[in-house]
Amino acid sequence: MKVGVVRETFPGETRVALVPDIVAELAKRDFDVVIEAEAGGQAGYADEAYAAKGARVVATREEVFEAADILAQVRMAGANPEGCEADFALLREGQIVVGAAEPLDRPDLIERLARTKANAFGLELIPRTTRAQAMDILSSMATVAGYRAVLWAAERLPRFFPMFMTAAGTVAPAKVFIMGAGVAGLQAVATAKRLGAVVSAYDIRPAVKEEVQSLGGKFIEMELESGAGEGGYAKAMDEEFYRRQRELMTKVVAGSDVVITTAAVPGKKAPILVTEEMVAGMGAGSVIVDLAAEHGGNCALTKADETVVAHGVTILGPTNVPATLSVHASQMYSKNMFNFLVNMLSKDRERKNEFDLEQEDDILAGTWMTKAGAVVHPDIRRALGVEATSGPATETAKMAETPATQTPEKVQGVQN
Repeated sequence: MKVGVVRETFPGETRVALVPDIVAELAKRDFDVVIEAEAGGQAGYADEAYAAKGARVVATREEVFEAADILAQVRMAGANPEGCEADFALLREGQIVVGAAEPLDRPDLIERLARTKANAFGLELIPRTTRAQAMDILSSMATVAGYRAVLWAAERLPRFFPMFMTAAGTVAPAKVFIMGAGVAGLQAVATAKRLGAVVSAYDIRPAVKEEVQSLGGKFIEMELESGAGEGGYAKAMDEEFYRRQRELMTKVVAGSDVVITTAAVPGKKAPILVTEEMVAGMGAGSVIVDLAAEHGGNCALTKADETVVAHGVTILGPTNVPATLSVHASQMYSKNMFNFLVNMLSKDRERKNEFDLEQEDDILAGTWMTKAGAVVHPDIRRALGVEATSGPATETAKMAETPATQTPEKVQGVQN
């Protein structure tokens, strides 16, 4: 089996789908890897490093698509809306493509991808099960985002994070408030605590209280309906819930030097958790890092990829945060990809080095987006306004004519 890796074409994307060490691991399982020249350059991985681990480096993207049985990408389809059309033209029937696709944000592009008749798997759709943890790119990339968000906040905050006792007097520690205690939020709690801040966190799922406390943070409790949903996600709540949540949170935000928000809803605009009034109540020099900026932001004043200063508060709206730590983000993503590819192999000893897409496997079923010219994933079909069956019963032409009407109820924001 030949695995192909191409350079990422999304603006600012510095990660690579497979790193050299993983190429070597694939080689042990009789995979051949073909990689486009300079595909790993921005993540610090030279062509020579890939060649030394057994990969064949080729000059053009077209050569990779032509040679590969399966394409491993960081961004495809909806995750690369401007560059995906060029790749669609290179895909062939039956070819396998795996990567992040943001399918619920741009289901129309998944429908376009289906027309290539390729078998496409979206790694954001990995089920939240113990067996799937090693393939979970959302958790891996959320770890990167939570860590980086705290560093950005510490850099912008005009005060120390830790307490200092000096001859010039005692310096009080910074107060950091994390909104959302999923993977990103918990990593932010841990990182801020390591830097010496006083850390508190809130999540609509009360069950995460012990996790926050185990990292040294204080869990903020509010008398609100539990937002615990299925599969480890938070569930989407109505506007009245968010209004009441903002009301109770105003005092906590006002007393914080740093606020980091993490709540994003696939296929929907991120909920507003921090209003302009709440920003105005914060002290001058305070910092907000909005990790939901790509989906509209949790702060009413957030602007994606911009730094806004309002009421003396600095508001950061970064997008594609993992790309800012491309070396380790690529390593983590690559390991997730490797585990996913291995899971696709036949469990039959006689066919152990062959992909078996027909095996009964909840991970394959949960991530399979397109098959035989149709969109097959129930959540994506619903987003396209098509009956959510378990198979490709509806032709893609019919799906393309149907407007998007419905979005799923899973909230990934506290996870990513």
